[in-house]
Amino acid sequence: MRFISPKTDFAFKKIFASSEHPEILISFLNAMLYKGEPTIQELEIIDPYSAGSVTGLKDTYLDVKAKITGNKTVIVEMQVLNVAAFEKRVVYNAAKTYSTQLKAGEGYLKLNPVIALTITDFILFENTEKLISNFEFTETEEKFVYPNCELKLVFVELPKFKKELNELENLPEKWIYFMKNAPSLEAVPDTLGSVEEINTALEIANRANLTLDELNDVDKREMFIQDQIGSVMKGIEIGLQQGIERGKIEGEIGLIMRQIVRRVGEVTQEVQTRIQGLSAEQLDDLGEALLDFRSKEDLIAWLESAG
Repeated sequence: MRFISPKTDFAFKKIFASSEHPEILISFLNAMLYKGEPTIQELEIIDPYSAGSVTGLKDTYLDVKAKITGNKTVIVEMQVLNVAAFEKRVVYNAAKTYSTQLKAGEGYLKLNPVIALTITDFILFENTEKLISNFEFTETEEKFVYPNCELKLVFVELPKFKKELNELENLPEKWIYFMKNAPSLEAVPDTLGSVEEINTALEIANRANLTLDELNDVDKREMFIQDQIGSVMKGIEIGLQQGIERGKIEGEIGLIMRQIVRRVGEVTQEVQTRIQGLSAEQLDDLGEALLDFRSKEDLIAWLESAG
């Protein structure tokens, strides 16, 4: 038995935006937003999942949108890569969802609260070990919450979750384990299967229950993610190498500048700037040539000849 990864937008929507099984999303949202308490009793999925051809990694920034108990709207996004301005995008999507509730001529009383739930496959907040972080408008000194709590941001950082299957204690932990480890499961473990909604989610995620077209979609999207991760890692590797090389050059510049001062005395900022712009090979040549310098004019003449 093999399961697709719920981290891809295709799988996430198929599992959590199923109009046939809204109980899955209800259980998941209660776990992520309300610590497993059955706060959400009813739910309407907006723009439910429907199979379609792959046009890219994401058809939209939002993976799931739903109206829940209390006339609240929840937008859910699964984000695999920490892309540029990601934090701004989360706020933008929440604010846009809130503001576009009103039609022309409608009053502000028709506005209902919006919760933006974001699951990340990377660490977003380095300064805390919290797995689930909640943000609301609060007064900066006394910390009381803005009336009605109109906008709320909730983040779940999967890499911070370290528990094994036999250590799971509650509904939030079981859902997070499912999100993080479903593809590595070979069968439905009792710990997860005992939660009816997670058991149903695993049935939907079972590759044996997918059509050939759906399997092709899943494979393409997972390959796309791996390619993107590979590109990011390659970029980091290149950046580190460039940083190391630049560090070596700066170290060599510092050494040469000290030797120049000892040889011919202090030089102008303009001369220092020209030296800092030399290549590694030119710095090596200057290091050898300065042994023959007798004055600042010799240094300047060398720089002129070096171009």
